[in-house]
Formats: sequence, structure tokens, C-alpha cells
Amino acid sequence: MLKIAIQKKGRLSDDSIELLSQCGIRFSKADNKLKAQAWNFPLEILFLRDDDIPGYVADGVADVGIVGENVLYETGLAVQVAEKLGFGKCRLSIAVPNAVEYTQLSQLKDQRIATSYPRLLGAFLQKNGIEARIHEISGSVEIAPGIGLADAICDLVSSGSTLISNGLKEAEVILKSEAVLICNTQLSTEAQRVLADLSFRIRSVLQGRNYKYILLNAPDAAIPTITSLLPGIKSPTVMPLREPGWSSLHSVVQENDFWEIIGRLREAGAEGILVLPIEKIIQ
Repeated sequence: MLKIAIQKKGRLSDDSIELLSQCGIRFSKADNKLKAQAWNFPLEILFLRDDDIPGYVADGVADVGIVGENVLYETGLAVQVAEKLGFGKCRLSIAVPNAVEYTQLSQLKDQRIATSYPRLLGAFLQKNGIEARIHEISGSVEIAPGIGLADAICDLVSSGSTLISNGLKEAEVILKSEAVLICNTQLSTEAQRVLADLSFRIRSVLQGRNYKYILLNAPDAAIPTITSLLPGIKSPTVMPLREPGWSSLHSVVQENDFWEIIGRLREAGAEGILVLPIEKIIQ
């Protein structure tokens, strides 16, 4: 049995539950319960506060956990990152009021900076030889300059809308963060086996998210050009159609390259292009 800690409520909670579901793991989550048992996989799910997850994993109360890198590195606890999960992406940034003409890091010298991440902020300032006064606060960090508590803040930024609404702008990015699967450094043999199975499922799901499945029709004369644009995982599948001189090609395309490749396929003579999501890729 493997025990996994995930966020009970918050920005990573729904994505963590969805990931486990896409891995084929079935369980029931009740709002008033702190744990659940998977029906079809040796997994017990603990629903905890985000800030508590690294400590539970480090202490062995949970074997693994899903947490943001920002929370993990702020704690400084000795746990291992098993997988990067690709969701919950954000950045930990220093922000200053819009009225400040910020051009260089040295402007932060002797400034008051409010943050919920004193460890990460302190390490960043020390690395860059900047002496500043750190005010540790929890919650509503963005209002600190407006009420005269601080000259700048260090907080998580996703869309940037919260900064804008509080008259702030990003000045420095300290850390780019995303959700990660962490594990205790001294797992039992059985827990390691289950974790390996879970990691395999996660990688298959994440790999599928990065690709699109493409089916198209093309004249045979265009096949060399089109296949050069569609390498696939190994190479495209080419099947002759009933109509002479035409074939159907099947392949996969990376999400990041998708729109550029679609345009080039059309230019090469591809027709009837069908694009499908991929649930999982097993390698």
C-alpha cells in the first residue's frame, strides 16, 4: 500500500485528482474526509493542507505527495522529486509598484520586501549580494505596498491579474514552479514497487497530453514531403485508399508544433485532416 498526500483544497487539488483518475485509479472523495482508499490500486489518498505535504512525506506519514515546487523548496526538507507533473505552473516573483522605475536588481537594496516565502527570497537576495529587509506575512501579500508595510513584495504570479489590480508589476523572477510528485527517501521495497507503477502511469498520461493524433488524406506524389513533416514516434503510417493515387497517413504531432505543422501539411497537399487528443502514450 502506498500513501499519497494531495492538496485538500486549492489550485492543485482538482488537477491532482484528475491526474489520478486519468491513471485509472478510482476512489471516492468526500468533502469532510481526510483520506480515501482506491478501489482498484494499492493507494491510500490523504487530503492535506498544501504547506503540510512536504513535512508529512519527509516524516514518512505519507510515502509520496503532490505539491508545488515553490512550497517544496521553501520548506527545504529532504525529500526526492520523483516526477514533474506539468500543471500548476506559476512563478515566484518580486513585484514593485507601477510608479517605480525599476531597471536593476540593486534597486532592492535596503528595501522592505513582504513575502510568504522568506527562505527562497533570502537565498535569492544573498546569492545576488543584495541586503534588504524581509517582512514575513501570510496571505494578502499584494496589499503590503499599498498600506505602507513594504516597498515591494515577493509572491506567486500566474496570470498577473492580481498584481495589476493592486498597482504592481513584476520586477524579478526568483523561481519557475509547477506541481511535482515527491517521495520519502527511505521507501520500503513494496512502496517502491507501487510508486514505480504509479510513475509509469503518470508518465504515460503526461506524454499523451503533449501530442495530437493526426489522420489525413494526400495524393501519393505528396507523401515524401508530408512524411518529412510527420515523423511520428517512429514514422507515419501510410495506407492506400480505394481511390487510385491517394493514401491515408496517420501520425502524432507534438502539441507545441501543432499549428505550424498543420499549415505546412495543407501547403503540401494534405486534405481531410482529422485531429484527435491522445489519452496515453505507452513507451
